[in-house]
Parts: sequence; C-alpha cells; structure tokens
Amino acid sequence: MKLTKASLDSAVNEGILDKQQAEALYTFLGAQPDSGPAFSFTNILYYFGGLIAIGAMTLFMNLGWEQFGGWGILFIAILYAGIGLLLTGHFQRGGHAVPAGICATFVIAMAPLGIYGLQQGMGWWPDDTVYRDYHHYIKWHWIYLELGTLAIGAVMAWRYRYPFMIMPVAVTLWYMSMDVAAMLTGGEADYLFRAFVSLWFGILMILLAFWIDIRSRKSGQDYAFWLYLFGVIAFWCGLSLQHSDSELSRFIYFCVNLGLILAGAILVRRVFVIFGALGSAVYIGHLASTIFQDSWLFPIALTAIGLGIIYLGLFWQRNEALITQKTRALLPAALRELLAERAS
Repeated sequence: MKLTKASLDSAVNEGILDKQQAEALYTFLGAQPDSGPAFSFTNILYYFGGLIAIGAMTLFMNLGWEQFGGWGILFIAILYAGIGLLLTGHFQRGGHAVPAGICATFVIAMAPLGIYGLQQGMGWWPDDTVYRDYHHYIKWHWIYLELGTLAIGAVMAWRYRYPFMIMPVAVTLWYMSMDVAAMLTGGEADYLFRAFVSLWFGILMILLAFWIDIRSRKSGQDYAFWLYLFGVIAFWCGLSLQHSDSELSRFIYFCVNLGLILAGAILVRRVFVIFGALGSAVYIGHLASTIFQDSWLFPIALTAIGLGIIYLGLFWQRNEALITQKTRALLPAALRELLAERAS
C-alpha cells in the first residue's frame, strides 16, 4: 500500500495520529531517497533517460560503429560498461534504487555488443551481418551473444538484485527462442517448427518466472515481471501460430486461453489475462465469422454468456473472501505466501 497525504489525513480523522505527527511523518518520508519504482515524474525521467541510453547502444546502433573494428567496439563496450558500474555503485550508496537499477541494466545491455566486438576482433564472426542486425533478424550465430548476455546478467543480478535488470535477460531469452529454432532448422524458414520452439521456450520462461516468484516472495521486489511478460508473449505467439483445421484443436486453444486468464487472476499477473483475453476473442471471432456466420441465435447466445459472466463476477465479489480462504488452504505454504504477498 502506498502511503499518501490523504491516508495520513484519514488517520488523523480516526484519532490514530494527531495533525502534528502526521505532518512530521509526511515530511520525513518525503525526504527519503526513492526505494523502488513508482509512477512519479522523477521516475519517469529516470526510466526515459535510461531507456534512451540503453536504446542508443542496442536498437539504435548504426553502421558507423563498424569503422572502429572488432577490438575498438570491444574497448568501447568495456568502457561504457565500466561507467555503468561506477554509476550503479554511486547511486546505490546514495540509496537511489531506481537509477542504480537502470545503470546496472545498461551494463547487461552492453554485453552483446562487447561479445560481438570480441568475435570480430578474433576473426570468429561467420558472415557479413553486423551488430545492428541483432535486433532485426533471426540468425543462429546470435546464440553466442545471447549466452554471454545471460551469463553476465546472472552475475549482475546476483551482485545487485534490482528487478529492472531482469528485463534484458528476459528479452535475451525471447531472442534465443527464435535463434535456437533457426539453428535447429539450418536457417530454413520452417515457421511451424519455430512456433513450436517458441511455445516451449515460453513455458520454460513462465516456469522460471514462477520459481523466482516463489523464491523472492518475502523480498518485497518483483523480480519475475519481465520473465512472465516475455514468457507469455513467446508461449502465446507460438500457440497462436500453430496450424490446425480441427475444430477440437481450436476449442482446446480457447480453453488454454481461458486457463491463462485464470492463471492471471490467481497469480495477480495482468499479462496472462491480456493475452488470454486476446486468444479468447480470436476464437469467438472464428465462431462468429465461420461456424455461426448465418445463425441469428449466436449473437443472442453470446450476449447471454457475457451477462452470465458478469453475474459470476458479482457472485465472486460477494463470496471472494470465503472462496479464497478455502482454496488457499489446499495450496502449499510457499504458494499461499506468494499469493498473499501479490494480493497485498
């Protein structure tokens, strides 16, 4: 719960605090360094500046950097990473968690550039692609950049433990899901196989995120967010790109998406709900345009189902505490603690 001036005023009205205590507490808390992310103008500036810096060395790289050669690129990457580490330590000592986390993330984002420079300098680069293509094309030899980034990301996460640092790790795993498929197919455009690999990579990322969620449930930090996000993206895209002419398979697809919505409600993760709703809408659109395109009863039935779901929501709201209590009693203790933390 975020402590605001209004909540302190409410405490004064309830007689919990007097007005002088509330003013003193609000002044004291306002003077403390930021301890985590919040939607404030200060944090908007932090993230905006950080993403510009990260984007400059990743998404927005141009061909001009190739003139430095492999060793020059490696030296510059090490220099930038060193500056990022110095800034991370500086902000950490000052108690500024958000800019410290962003600078640590910048260090991880420099890893693929440095590995690319090393490979170029050693003459190990296999073709005429350049670093700028890393974020635009699927190639098997990006695997070395990705493995190195994961290794550096693991070390940085172990050392600094800022949630935003997981973002480049999650993106790298997402990239790897595509590049591994390209490697297994010898570079051929077998889209069904690539979708299949993406689906299973997504499942593994979601399971990894869930494990991290359980392990970090008492830390007060959300380390699993980015893994959930890109894991669900990889899984849902891989699932949605599977080809089938069977109505049973399409109905199973619909049920899986309903399962995503349920998982999102249980874990309090919106990304599951969003993609589950998209998949459900795709299936309902298929029914409306193909199966029941000439049926006047289908819109009526669909309306009734929608109103029934609204009624189910009303029933849930009235009995949520009792249902939640009985359901959670059946779960392992670690999962109960995680759900209680997420709900709060």
